[in-house]
Amino acid sequence: MQDSGLQVLFQGNNLWRLFQGLLVTINISLLSIVISIVFGFLFGFVMTSRFRIVRVLAQIYLEFIRIMPQLVLLFLVYFGLARTFNLNLSGEVAALIVFSMWGIAEMGDLVRGALTSLPKHQFESGLALGLTKTQLFIYVIIPQILRRLLPQAVNLMTRMIKTTSLIVLIGVVEVVKVGQQIIEANRLTVPSAAIWIYGLIFLMYFAVCFPISRLSMYLEKVWKE
Repeated sequence: MQDSGLQVLFQGNNLWRLFQGLLVTINISLLSIVISIVFGFLFGFVMTSRFRIVRVLAQIYLEFIRIMPQLVLLFLVYFGLARTFNLNLSGEVAALIVFSMWGIAEMGDLVRGALTSLPKHQFESGLALGLTKTQLFIYVIIPQILRRLLPQAVNLMTRMIKTTSLIVLIGVVEVVKVGQQIIEANRLTVPSAAIWIYGLIFLMYFAVCFPISRLSMYLEKVWKE
């Protein structure tokens, strides 16, 4: 009698391996998000520079990242750059580079949008009250930017977490790759294993992303009131 697909999850250390794979996914996502927030915030200010050439170059970078699919960028960095320049890049490092590039571009555009949405008179009023430019940004501009930015930034985080599933195609042993390995090992003896394995992976992504998504909705609702 064949084992049921559900039993495969509890055979050996299969379940533990899936959670270890999820941890790899979360680690890459969190590192990419932190880098994206820090440098994306700076990139947003660069995009509003008074120098036209700087704004044009920033816009070119943004459009390049948006037009290029993340999967193609992964292949370019992992296979293209590594072989062309003889770099010893692991799949994890390549994924971190690509998702950070993507996150910085998207976060920068969100910051740019938040900055340009602020009424100009707030800048002028702050300076007229005797605030220095540093004080103006710390006490007036940045708090308003964060209020406009945070719900969209949280939404970007969920997109980044979900999109990290692409790194399975460059050999990173994350949760989807582990699931594929377990399915392949039981392909002949337990053909129904796939639905249970992928079903659990779905629940894992849901458990990570749903609270973040709800937080985004809550922030939008609270700050609109």
